[in-house]
Amino acid sequence: MDTDPARSGELMLPSGDALICAEAFGAAGDPAVLLIGGAASSMDYWEDGLCTRLAAAGRYVVRYDLRDTGRSTAYPAGAPAYTRRDLVADAVAVLDGLGVRAAHLVGISMGADLAQRVALGHPGRALSLTLHSSTPNGTGGPDRPELPPMEPRLKAVFADEGPGPDWTDRAAAIEAMVEGERVFAGSVFDTERSRATSARVFDRTTDMAATQTNHWILEEDDAPDPDPAGVAVPVLVLHGTEDPMFPLPHGRALAGEFGARLVPLPGVGHQYPPEPVWDLVVAEIAAHTAHTEV
Repeated sequence: MDTDPARSGELMLPSGDALICAEAFGAAGDPAVLLIGGAASSMDYWEDGLCTRLAAAGRYVVRYDLRDTGRSTAYPAGAPAYTRRDLVADAVAVLDGLGVRAAHLVGISMGADLAQRVALGHPGRALSLTLHSSTPNGTGGPDRPELPPMEPRLKAVFADEGPGPDWTDRAAAIEAMVEGERVFAGSVFDTERSRATSARVFDRTTDMAATQTNHWILEEDDAPDPDPAGVAVPVLVLHGTEDPMFPLPHGRALAGEFGARLVPLPGVGHQYPPEPVWDLVVAEIAAHTAHTEV
């Protein structure tokens, strides 16, 4: 007998002038967990198996494509007609579209920043926060000399202004995504699994060039940086022990600011949870999201 949790399939949900593609796993009556992705990454990186395990733990798991990723509304590469404030509104719109009053928010990298902004700007919509691969004051990080800088291999990547691949060339785009993921990953990295995920990303994405460009050039809006003192819900911090962008002390500092528990993920870099740590991640998120009241 098939015991896998139910899946909604792809749903197109309105958010302002955009449509956001989302998918839900599990029973709508269970506590909701909204997975918020990082910059330039579609919901495919929250792998099916991870979502299924969370749903099997009694959670209604929702993942979605950020604007300019996957099947969500895309804008011309180099000209995103939205700000981070709109990305925050999109997360709330996904909850609205699914009839979810409040959810536990799990955000990775830029998604951790968005999760904090939802909790601060939309009181009552966040039941808890799980912040993965982040740093104090969101993805930009503070000017704090006690926190180690990103590793040189990543500095070289960000400094490289050379031409990228032809993002319309499927084979070239897939290999570029694999190599891009590899440089951010820790020792827990599966090349063939990354290639399979990258193929799904390419096949689902409206405009790969927009995905790879627009989140990095968003104009600043007038929203202040998240302030931990204003977050009134429980916080859990997950952080890879081999994160080359925000080394582990960043996760420790972030947990300290919230008075949160830090869970190191062995061998993990600046990457979505790989399968070897799913048992740990699911257990921690399930325990953290056990309460259902704000």
